[in-house]
Amino acid sequence: MDGSADLRTRLRAVVAQRMETDPAHDLAHLDRVWVNAQAIADEQTDMPVLLAASYLHDLVNLSKDAPDRHLASRRSAEESEPILGKLGYDPAQILAIQHAIEAHSFSANITPVSPEACILRDADRLDALGAIGIARNFSVSGALGRSLYDPADPFAAKRPLDDLTYSLDHWKVKLLALPSDMLTEGGRAVAQVRVQRMIRFLEEFSEEIGSVLPPDWVPG
Repeated sequence: MDGSADLRTRLRAVVAQRMETDPAHDLAHLDRVWVNAQAIADEQTDMPVLLAASYLHDLVNLSKDAPDRHLASRRSAEESEPILGKLGYDPAQILAIQHAIEAHSFSANITPVSPEACILRDADRLDALGAIGIARNFSVSGALGRSLYDPADPFAAKRPLDDLTYSLDHWKVKLLALPSDMLTEGGRAVAQVRVQRMIRFLEEFSEEIGSVLPPDWVPG
């Protein structure tokens, strides 16, 4: 068992059909997570475990507004077991992959305890940042019928943040704080670069809508 191109091809084939319903969590998302994971992994990482976890972490993908959203990663871990067995993973590897899958989710609130789980969580969250993070944020918000921003108060200077109504509010509620929540040194470094791209976007966005980007929106 290794991280060969053949194994990746087989994993992609397994998940391809399942990943066609959500453009923010599609096969391209899995490919990007795997690229991110490789970029922040080190020589101690179990790459076959990380490879499988990267491609199976969204086997069960529930909508952001689904009441049982927090259970999606656990269900993905459960459904991964027969797939992994057929691919030749042994019981210890399967348990390691399942833990990484369970612990990657923000809403599941499970603490990653293995290097591979930490890497997967960071790699998945990196895909919510930078240029691709901007695209995914607006894609998800559009699918859920949320407004881009509050025209009366775009940066919530005089109102509570409400990311269930306004897409831009989600940046302040969650996305811009992700670099400080990274678990790996590599993840933090990449996240800082990507957040700066988002800040540049916000500066131009605020200019185009005739507003001012508040200093407290820029991470320290």
